[in-house]
Amino acid sequence: MKEIDWNDFEKVEMRVGTIISAEDFPEARNPAYKLTIDFGEDLGQKRSSAQITRRYTREELPGRQIIAVVNFPVKRIAGFKSECLVLGVPGDNKDVVLLSPDQKMPNGSVIA
Repeated sequence: MKEIDWNDFEKVEMRVGTIISAEDFPEARNPAYKLTIDFGEDLGQKRSSAQITRRYTREELPGRQIIAVVNFPVKRIAGFKSECLVLGVPGDNKDVVLLSPDQKMPNGSVIA
């Protein structure tokens, strides 16, 4: 385990967002979806690539709340501009389980 100090942790901005849409991403090296996520009035919508195709269908994702890191630099993935990192727990078979609040929260809520 790599240890960090509190100042390092405070730099990571995690927020609650709601998935607006999920599209197939056939250009990705590993199976993934292109997600559009609403993070509320202050942050607006951001896009992300997520390797969650083993556990979730495109149709069940819209409306689902997730937790994401929103202050990483933009990353290009197969020509797609990923603007945030959706958080999840990888299973044994790379079947990622999304992290989400257990109750509905306002989009843009800060994870503390």
